[in-house]
Amino acid sequence: MNTNPSPRLAERTGYALVMVMVFSAIGLMVLTGTMNWASQTALMNERNNQISATTFAAEASTERIVSRLMFDYKASGESATFNNLTSYRTNVPAASENSYWASFQFSNASGTTNQNYVERTQSQIFTNLSGPYAGLRGFVSNYRVVSNARQTTGRFTITNAVQQDLQLASIPVFQFAIFYNSLLEFTWAAPLVVRGRVHANSNIFLGSSASLDLQQDVTATGTIGKQDWFGYTMANYTGSITYGGTATSNTSALTLPIGTNNSAAAVREVINIPPTAESMSSPMGQQRFYNKAEMLILVSNSTVVVKVKTPFDASPTTINWSNANYFISTNTSFTDQRENKVMRTTELDITKFRTWAATNTAVIAKLGAGNAPNIIYVADDRSVTASQKTAVRLINGQTLPTRGLTLASVNPLYVKGHFNCTNAAHLGTTNTTSSRPSSLIADALTIQSGAWSDAASTSAYSSRVPSDTTVNAALLAGMVYSAGATGTSPMSGGVVNFPRLLEAWQQSPSRVLTLNGSLVNLFNSARATAPFQSPGVYYSAPNRNFNFDPNFLDSTKMPPGSPELRVLIRGAWAAAPPNRTNYVASF
Repeated sequence: MNTNPSPRLAERTGYALVMVMVFSAIGLMVLTGTMNWASQTALMNERNNQISATTFAAEASTERIVSRLMFDYKASGESATFNNLTSYRTNVPAASENSYWASFQFSNASGTTNQNYVERTQSQIFTNLSGPYAGLRGFVSNYRVVSNARQTTGRFTITNAVQQDLQLASIPVFQFAIFYNSLLEFTWAAPLVVRGRVHANSNIFLGSSASLDLQQDVTATGTIGKQDWFGYTMANYTGSITYGGTATSNTSALTLPIGTNNSAAAVREVINIPPTAESMSSPMGQQRFYNKAEMLILVSNSTVVVKVKTPFDASPTTINWSNANYFISTNTSFTDQRENKVMRTTELDITKFRTWAATNTAVIAKLGAGNAPNIIYVADDRSVTASQKTAVRLINGQTLPTRGLTLASVNPLYVKGHFNCTNAAHLGTTNTTSSRPSSLIADALTIQSGAWSDAASTSAYSSRVPSDTTVNAALLAGMVYSAGATGTSPMSGGVVNFPRLLEAWQQSPSRVLTLNGSLVNLFNSARATAPFQSPGVYYSAPNRNFNFDPNFLDSTKMPPGSPELRVLIRGAWAAAPPNRTNYVASF
């Protein structure tokens, strides 16, 4: 019996051992590679996370400053914002606010810790706006904000930076063809062509049997479109809607810098007499037309106080009534059939006013020779019966003083006849080259044609046949929403009825109302509060020739005292190289 091991078995055993060792080596190599890959991946992930964390921290630091800039600018203006640069630079996220920030260090481009880079790169100029307000012009200053952030507890020494470029812009509100601080209704309007920008700090309702041509951009903080409204349904809206620009909903609100919210009640304060304790330098004080005015006319039961002053002048000069009554009358009255009231009126004759102001010694002493007051504020607060209201009316206003004229009043305002169209050849046209900068600002605004007769104001409206009338001015007034039998929601009569009328404009042949200017609603009427009623009650509608006045895009042709909407416009945003302030992003 042979007990010696088989050579073949020994060979197979040796071969198996070698294979085990080879595969073991391969496994170790794979394991080592896997562990090395996992380690490198973990480091890369940690580095990427640190990069993201520092970038987000830098962005958070810049956003703090952007918020402060926006708040201060809207409340106090550009000069106050510029004077706060030192404060903005040290406004970095702190561990005292949240422990998360304890692991970050912030610096400006020069390496100074706990600071950001904040500089004004362009002083305020009147120029074209960018972003969503392209096409408008405004008083603009440019700012750049840069923050560098480093995570002090991270494995890697990484600094990342974020750079933001900003525009602080004041937009004169009369650059809009139509601006509403509330719901804007085109619903069931007459045919209308809008040749300028449109904005509403609410919804814009469209839809009619007539055509609507919106030739430039339309923006709203709410929605823009058709909906069932005040008894009308989608089936009624057969009129075409044409957009010559973009229609953008859900935009930011454009607000007045009055130091509080921009509700209708809050904004209405700009036409009210200021309370005694209010500073003229306060945000609201800066916006009140009483303070901006160069002439005050204050009517009470016993006196008419007339004062001349420079804007924001605490020491006005009083004018004797025996002198001022040359162009002011307080004994005129007529009936407004929409209000169903007798209007006791303070009436200003603009032709007489121009003559009077040219020679009045108090006016010359305050404003200089040849400078008639260009903002007049009127408040008629006489006591009235239940059948009366007080009001203001302008007459003979076809030619204005050379510096233009803004008339502001807390009362309802009436304008009789052609207004601000010196060249008779331009009546009924869009030619405003002979016009002066002008705005009419009041609780409510009613246009009376040159054919208006106070004696006929109590008769049926069909007896009041108007003449073609041209008004060249920006209109800023309140309005009244109503709920009538055909609808449960508010209705103001729509933008075409924003200027009120009291005559039979549709008498054959139809008369034309030409309006070159801007239509602005910021608040609700508080004194002339009767709701709109459809044509055939107290008026019939004219052929409307409504146009935006492009003069208002020129800073030298703005109506005196024009309100301005302050807004912060974001420009370029960049994850910039650290410790630089001149990075130009490329796309």
